[in-house]
This record gives sequence, C-alpha cells and structure tokens, in this order.
Amino acid sequence: MSNGRPDDDHDRRRAVPEVAIVTLPADADLLATLRVAGAPRLILVPSDVEPPIGGDALEDWVRLPADPREVHARISTLQMRATARPRPRIDEHGCLHVDDRWIAIPPIEARILSVLIERFGTVVSTADLAAGAWPDGLSSASQLRVRILRLRRRLDALDLELDTVRGEGYVLQHR
Repeated sequence: MSNGRPDDDHDRRRAVPEVAIVTLPADADLLATLRVAGAPRLILVPSDVEPPIGGDALEDWVRLPADPREVHARISTLQMRATARPRPRIDEHGCLHVDDRWIAIPPIEARILSVLIERFGTVVSTADLAAGAWPDGLSSASQLRVRILRLRRRLDALDLELDTVRGEGYVLQHR
C-alpha cells in the first residue's frame, strides 16, 4: 500500500496458501494435477501403500494413522515453503534477477540496489544508499531521489517494491 490506497492484490499475495491434502492411491490423479500446478500438497499414505518418491519442496507425506500434531507441523512447513521467495540478486553484468526473471540496471542504480539487497526487507538510510552509489560523494540530494524514482519504475516488472519510510530511508521488498 505504497500509494495510499488499499491494494487487495497485495494482501492476497501475502496470504498463507492452502495446502491440498490427498490420500494415495485414491487421489493419484488429483496429486498429478496438483504437482503440475505447483500447489502445496500433503499426501496421506496408508500403511499398506508405498510412499511417493520424488515430488518437490511443495510436497510432503505422512504415514497413516498420523498424529494430528505431525500433520499440522507438515502443513505449516509446506505453507512456509510456498510463501518463501529468494532474495533478488545482481549479477556481474548489472542484471537484476528475481526468481526466473531479470532486467538490466544502469551502474549507479545497480550500486543503490546492491545496498538495498544486502539489507533486503529492512530500512536503509538515504546516507547509506548515497555512500553505496556515489563513494566519492553525492553532489545533491535530488540525484538520489531521481534514481529512486527510476528504480521504482523498473522494479514493477519484477514484482518488487521500493517504499519510502519517511524520515528514515527506503525499504526494498517483494510485493
């Protein structure tokens, strides 16, 4: 909500994902569909059925009968995995990478982003950003503001937001 208006999409993206619970072998087709969709899933495996092999980080299984506490813990872990996103990174060519997407960043803006990425999700002072971007000194405060404005426009393409924390600095985070 950086523009002062409620953002329903923003709230939905931060929502905890639903974990599908399937039982083998009865839900084998549903399991295949969930795997293709990349949905988090917990597989309940009866004692006479072989547990699944493979899957990915959004899949886990538990042998039946299962302790409800174990089921709850596995669901919570799958939810955390589903909402976790890797920190952005800047490569040696000045390209900003987020997940499997990237954009080219001009050198001064890349230096600003390097400081923000190093402290991703926390407030970075304008003094720290200026020192990172202009090691020999910033000629005017408006230079940083202009670069921040340009960065904001570029970061939209990667679902990143650069918010102002009034009187403190800036924070870079996933939308």
